[in-house]
Amino acid sequence: MRYIKILLSFLIIGTSISCKESGAGNKRPETAIKKPNIVLIYMDDLGYGDVGFNGATEMKTPNMDKLANSGVRFTQGYATSATCTPSRYGLLTGVYPWRNTKAKILPGTAALIIDTTQMTLPRMLKSKGYHTGIVGKWHLGLGTGIVNWNERINPSPNEVGFDYSYIMAATQDRVPTVYIKNGYVVGLDPEDPIEINYQQNFQGQPTGLDHPELLKMKWDHGHNNSIVNGIPRIGFMKGGEAAKWKDEDMADHFLKEAQNYVRAHKKEPFFLYYAMQQPHVPRTPNERFVGVSGMGPRGDVIVEADWCVGEFVKTLEENGLLDNTLIIFTSDNGPVLNDGYVDDAVEKIGDHTPAGGLRGGKYSLFEAGTRVPFFTYWRGTIEPSVSEAMVCQIDLLSSLAQLVDSDTRVGDSQELLDTFLGKKSKGRDHLVIEATSRTAFKQGDWVLIPPYKGPAVSKFVNIETGNSSEFQLYNLKEDIAQERNLAGTHAEKLQEILAIFEGIKGNPDAKGMKNQN
Repeated sequence: MRYIKILLSFLIIGTSISCKESGAGNKRPETAIKKPNIVLIYMDDLGYGDVGFNGATEMKTPNMDKLANSGVRFTQGYATSATCTPSRYGLLTGVYPWRNTKAKILPGTAALIIDTTQMTLPRMLKSKGYHTGIVGKWHLGLGTGIVNWNERINPSPNEVGFDYSYIMAATQDRVPTVYIKNGYVVGLDPEDPIEINYQQNFQGQPTGLDHPELLKMKWDHGHNNSIVNGIPRIGFMKGGEAAKWKDEDMADHFLKEAQNYVRAHKKEPFFLYYAMQQPHVPRTPNERFVGVSGMGPRGDVIVEADWCVGEFVKTLEENGLLDNTLIIFTSDNGPVLNDGYVDDAVEKIGDHTPAGGLRGGKYSLFEAGTRVPFFTYWRGTIEPSVSEAMVCQIDLLSSLAQLVDSDTRVGDSQELLDTFLGKKSKGRDHLVIEATSRTAFKQGDWVLIPPYKGPAVSKFVNIETGNSSEFQLYNLKEDIAQERNLAGTHAEKLQEILAIFEGIKGNPDAKGMKNQN
């Protein structure tokens, strides 16, 4: 009996030593570090200055602020583009969207613009044992260009690396106004088939242009086609009444799907692309949030989105996942106030500055078009810090590949894992940005905008486009508001940067289509 007790003592001591060496207790086990869950929260039209963690005082975003201030907050975090479809393409493929001529703002009937054989962020993670899901906005096209919405839509997100998809096809202001789960329209009545057309209306279907008396939200420009839930949309739709979403419930609906995804896959490593629709038009906050911001619907849906982020993080916490989940938060492009509906966004803005002191906004080559809120958070692994490193959303593919021990690298996507984790302060040296098929170039503190024809200010959204008949050169370290064009006084610097820019744009070996396996 005495020998048994001695043996048990050795086993207990050995187990204790083993646990300490493997990181049990307060230190995370090495195996957990290698395969954290990854959540990408992607906002829609959220400006650099729309959040408290970037200095907003009038807009309250406590849940976003808590995460940002506990992680790495990037002051130079960029989308590739000043509009949504191109940015989402770059985010998922690691390829500059200007390399794909189809990567422009798409109608709801557009064909899928990601090749089904192309390397993508979810495909890479799936190859390393992750379950991959998307909940929310897609806007990268579906099918081959001719879609029967009453059958399985193929290809869809499920054909480019996602195991699970619960999406809207394009944007909240475009038809079809239905949710799509794994390629099938949710709640569709086969006796009431869906028809979609972006060129002409269906006979007998009211539009916002012809029947303003049916509207609960007035259109300002470009949003006067089919009416759904009293809101005029872009494009024409007939049928599918039982499947149509209720706009005011959309935030709750996508939040519930994201929460359910987490609960369903909490026992395996997962990647969730939670693509929120706020604050894109039409801005339709749930009644719980109407009036809370004092800035009209645009402010209200930002507050609503912040609440959704808080509730989602609670779900991670309740399921014991927060310590082993890397959260990446950013936006597809900069802010816009009047983007097609009369919703008091301009009139009620008050002292709030959505661009945060930057010039331009959505659709613009100036800084506010692509410099966006951007942070990484991983409780217990990432130390709180503020980074001035230049990083871009296209870098996530190669960087996350490094995190999960994948040798996948895509040409335009730089591996900056240690920067994203706050271990290094160095980011990109240069970056090509674009806005509505126009490109500009950033190198260090300098930004170069070539001459472009067209209006200097968009008459629809009242945002400076960046167009000029002359070269523009700005030093952002000295002039963050881009008020002083130095092209005339720094000709040598202009030529130096221009040569690098033209070399990147004309390099066929940098198309991001190599080293993808």
